[in-house]
Amino acid sequence: MDYDVAVVGGGPGGYVAAIRAAQLGAKVLLIEKDQLGGVCLNRGCIPTKTLLKSAEKWRELNRCGDFGLTAGNIGFDYRLITGRAGQVAEQLRKGISQLVKSNAVDCKAGTARLAGGDRISVAAAAGTEQYSARKIILATGSVPVRLPVPGGEAPCVIDSDGLLALSEVPRNMVVVGAGAVGIEFAAIFQSFGCDVTVVEMAPSILPGLDGEIVKRLALLLRRQGIKLLTNARVTGIRPGTDGGVVEVFDGVDKREIETEKVLASVGRVPAVEGLGLDEAGVAHSRKGIRVSARMETTAAGVYAVGDVTGEYLWAHAASAEGMVAAENACGQKAAINYRAVPGCIYTTPELAMVGLTEQEALQQGKEVRVSKFNFAANGKAVSMGEPDGMVKIIAEQNTDAVLGMHILGPHASDLIMEGALAVQNQLTARDLAHTIHPHPSLSEAIMECAHRVNGAIVHQARLKA
Repeated sequence: MDYDVAVVGGGPGGYVAAIRAAQLGAKVLLIEKDQLGGVCLNRGCIPTKTLLKSAEKWRELNRCGDFGLTAGNIGFDYRLITGRAGQVAEQLRKGISQLVKSNAVDCKAGTARLAGGDRISVAAAAGTEQYSARKIILATGSVPVRLPVPGGEAPCVIDSDGLLALSEVPRNMVVVGAGAVGIEFAAIFQSFGCDVTVVEMAPSILPGLDGEIVKRLALLLRRQGIKLLTNARVTGIRPGTDGGVVEVFDGVDKREIETEKVLASVGRVPAVEGLGLDEAGVAHSRKGIRVSARMETTAAGVYAVGDVTGEYLWAHAASAEGMVAAENACGQKAAINYRAVPGCIYTTPELAMVGLTEQEALQQGKEVRVSKFNFAANGKAVSMGEPDGMVKIIAEQNTDAVLGMHILGPHASDLIMEGALAVQNQLTARDLAHTIHPHPSLSEAIMECAHRVNGAIVHQARLKA
């Protein structure tokens, strides 16, 4: 069968591309070997955020006395918690299926391979079939990296998929890698009573993010009971009495940690195996498929979006890239703009960021003004019992343009959109400061922080000269 556009992969980049192409009048084929929604919906973003919500509610129950409330005989059933995560994913998966169907996108279950020119080979249970498409969009995502140490394939070692499949909370766990995934899982399982140790080779957790904000978060995580071992690496794993023994070296001393589970969270690599990229002339490296700002690969008529490009491993970035690829595949002219891609770390409190960090701005030789405002001085945050964290704005000295915003605090993943709009549209700190924000609201912390870029603010004591 002939199609205008064929999309390989039904994750947040692929299904969005398929729907957008169909909206533009194309006859579209969407090929997915597993489930619509990809890793994000089925084994990533959505299940983990559902677990995190249960963890947050459990925390709230345990400190209800702070709000004048009393409760007895509280507890949790982890099977029911994970069951709800599955139900949420199923509900959203059905929604995506309906969206795809309502846009007249043909779906095919199977494993795709580029077969030369405009041909795609799809291997399914019933056999292999051939399809042709004028344009092809690759959105195959990424897969977890195996733990590259002796004993890295021991039964006690699991990846994020394995962790989500657990039916009960382990007594203790070592998380190898302190990126977004590792830190989020550490926070979730610690909330449910797991004794968590995080091991990270870099000098700090969440490498690459704003150093000052990360230091604050690390302090809060340690206060919650999570052990953070930085400048340390796992040198091996061997069987233990009830799981495994993790050998850790920090450059000076060696230590051994007995643990029930080891979470391998050392990154992800593009899922390109078996796609036939070399035969099709699609240039790629270990980082991913090489693409232009129009999401074009080096093969005519073939585009790539999402994790498989190795650019930004965020679901929202994949969806934006999918829109661009679909529009170009359908004859329009579109280009991706990475100026303001927000990122979010779903810990308690949340961490969100957009634009440049203070360190990046200085490394680029920019003259900047940096402003900070603590949530402890925000009425809404204090009334919620969530005063930890702060807003940080980096503005250019001469133009006052907002170069970056970093938020550690309640609902940071929602608040960061104000920063994304500012960076994307080159708004100034004055623009933010002189926009009236509702009271009481968490957003006032952004307004106050923006005011301080250019002078004093009301709700923060002046420093003595």
